[in-house]
Amino acid sequence: MSTPFTPDVVEAIKRHMNDDHGDDALLICKSLGGQPEATGAKTTGVDTEAIEFVAVVGGEDVTVRVPWSTTLTERAQVRGEVVRLYREACAALGLPARGEH
Repeated sequence: MSTPFTPDVVEAIKRHMNDDHGDDALLICKSLGGQPEATGAKTTGVDTEAIEFVAVVGGEDVTVRVPWSTTLTERAQVRGEVVRLYREACAALGLPARGEH
């Protein structure tokens, strides 16, 4: 993965996603990541083009890469893109989205 983000920034984003938004990651993997049978998901990477997860599908780990809507150039853009993906995933699955994250 190419990224302008330092390893520390990537680790902080992964930690936040995995600690606070694991359920959101699962919804994104199920709908936007093409893994409707996923039972778990963990954020494993982020770069300028996409966010990457490992989803558990049928007891196996499957890499899932979901693209951003645009090429990211700074850390502050990640939050907005993740919220957008979450809301799109909820809409695709017919689930109500929470308010602000």
